Amino acid sequence: MGHTLQFELIEPGASSSDDEGSLTAPMPGKILEVHVSQGQSVKSGDVLMVMEAMKMEHKIVAGNDGVVEEIHFVTGDQVPQGAELLTISE
Repeated sequence: MGHTLQFELIEPGASSSDDEGSLTAPMPGKILEVHVSQGQSVKSGDVLMVMEAMKMEHKIVAGNDGVVEEIHFVTGDQVPQGAELLTISE
């Protein structure tokens, strides 16, 4: 008679990381802003990029301290889900 629903809480703007040091797009979308440049030092929690997906802005943040090694997309690019956006080394 009753129904049970289970939900998973996903932090808005959280980025996923398949490989340590790489940041991937959480869903398909468009890059709105790039806040870092290659060679720049970043700290855990720094906003690296902002992307638009599903009419919402999602902040891509550094998961750890490091240096931006590569930026794979620029403002205006469309990105598929799971695309590697940036590479950060410790």
